[in-house]
Parts: sequence; C-alpha cells; structure tokens
Amino acid sequence: MKILTLPDVQKLIQILGITKFYQHLLFALTEDFGRWHQFHKSTRHATHYNHGVIELMPCSDDQFYGYKYVNGHPENPSQGMLSVVAIGQLSAVASGYPLMISEMTLLTALRTAATGALAARYLARSDATKLAVIGNGAQAEFQVLALSSILPIQQVYYFDIDEKAMTKFHNNLAGLGMELFPGTSIKNTIPDADIILTLTAAKKRQTLFTMDELSPGVYIQAMGGDCPGKTELGPDILERAKVVVEYKPQSLEEGEVQQCHEDAIYAELWELVTEQKPGRINDTEITLFDAVGFALEDWSILRVVYQLAEQYHLGTEMALIPELVDPKNLYGLLSEKTH
Repeated sequence: MKILTLPDVQKLIQILGITKFYQHLLFALTEDFGRWHQFHKSTRHATHYNHGVIELMPCSDDQFYGYKYVNGHPENPSQGMLSVVAIGQLSAVASGYPLMISEMTLLTALRTAATGALAARYLARSDATKLAVIGNGAQAEFQVLALSSILPIQQVYYFDIDEKAMTKFHNNLAGLGMELFPGTSIKNTIPDADIILTLTAAKKRQTLFTMDELSPGVYIQAMGGDCPGKTELGPDILERAKVVVEYKPQSLEEGEVQQCHEDAIYAELWELVTEQKPGRINDTEITLFDAVGFALEDWSILRVVYQLAEQYHLGTEMALIPELVDPKNLYGLLSEKTH
C-alpha cells in the first residue's frame, strides 16, 4: 500500500506548479460533480465537542472508496497547532484493499479552494477583478490563488481580527501580480467588491455584513469552517441571493442555510455543472456559494494524487496489508515469528 506523506505532496506541487495542479483538480471536480448520481453519498459522521469537532467523511463510486479523517478546532492556533488537520485513504472497491493513505491537511486546503473556483465559474461575473477576503487564516491564500487561476483578479482587499494573520497573508501573496489592500474593518473591506470570500473559523453565529452593504452583482463565497450553530451571514442575504450548496442534507445541518427552509436553496453544485440549472443569468443578481465541504471533493483529490503519485513515482510502499500464500491462515503470521 502506498503512503503519501506531506513531503511527497509538496514535491508533487513543485513538479507541476500550483496553477497546473489546480487545473488537474478542477478538471477532476468537474468530471466528478458531472456524474453525481454514480456516487454513494452520505453526510459526514461528526462528533462535536464544546471546543471543536472530529469527523469522518466517506464517499465512493464503483471503483474507489475514499474517506477522510478531519478535525476542526478553532482555538488550536493559540496553542501553536493547526485548526484543521486531516488524513485520507483510498481503497479499491473490487477487493476492499486500501491503495493509499495520504496526508490531507494540505490537500484539504487545495480541494476546498478548487471547489470554490468551480462554483465561481458558474456564479461569479466573468469580468470580476476586485476580491474581498474576510478572514486571513490558513485557507486564505489557497482561495485567492484558485480564484485568480480562472478569473482576472487584480485587486485583493483583506481583513482579519488578527493583525499577524493579515501580515502573513500579505507576505505570501506579495509579488504575485495582484494589488493588495489591507482593511481596518469588514465594512471598509467589502465596498465595490465583485467577490467576497468569508473564511472565518469562530464557532458561533455571526453576521459579517448585511444586504444593504453589498454591491449589485456581487458573488459571495462562504467558505468558513462550518458546524451546527455556526454561521457567517444573516437571513436577509439568504433570502435575496441565488444560493447554491454542495449536498443539501449536509448543508442544511451545517451551512448558512441551516437558518432557513430548504426552499431557499436554488441548486446543488452538480446541477450547475451538468447544466440542469443555469448559474448567474445577469450582472446584477447576487449569488452565494454556501460551501461546507463535501466528501466527494476529498474523493476527487485522493484519486488525482494517487494517479499523479503513480505517474511521478512518489510515495512509499509499506507492508500494512498481509500477503499470505493461504489467505485463511492469518494466524500463520504469528507462528512464523515464534519459530
């Protein structure tokens, strides 16, 4: 079985370059959301604590079964730890044998950003140049780069209650061809934005901005960490915007739409990808992608990195699965060691 470590994933990104890697991933996500009904889907299994959540996220088609272990602990950074860490596994459906165990902390950031870019293809204006980023934590740069790979982003306005996060964000994106403008509040960060990214992690209900603060035609990408009882936007925006989600059963439990009735949801993302429903239809409507993260996205990136790791000979083969002459003689593994 292949073990894909963080250095392996870093090397893969270095080989391809992040833009080309996003292209691989966007192609895979488009393909996989386009065959939505071929997947065995379920909401994630989540165990909630007062200080965070630990989740298992499974998804499969008839070839591969994938799942991710992931946490969400908003206070971890104050103790020098990441808010989110993850490990994933890809298995062969035909035999049930695991094919790969992979790091997924970095891959989760990449797949989340790529999913947002996929939604933006259908919901953002194609001439969007001004981006506002509310929350400059671990996910922020990935989101900006993914969006700039498909849209002509020229100006990035950004704000976080943590000034160190804003400095980190600026330093990471400086010199990449976009103008960067720090804000002193949400209110002075979002005016005239073509796209607003919300990327907050606080486990509480909050209203980052209201409908009367938005410009006509804005696209909102709500990507902050999600769980029951945690929201970033108020009901007034949900009532007025064209709202798209990944998977209704999960979004209604954890997304912005937990505040409203299912009728407020215009479409699931796969319906836009397959052209069953149109995305944006004019330059003045307000559109919203209420993303909570869905296991199909993890499945997509796991199969992409598995195929690329095979192509570029990355990862380490480890003997985690017994190989037996007699498959019924598992005990023989012990008796061999005792003689």
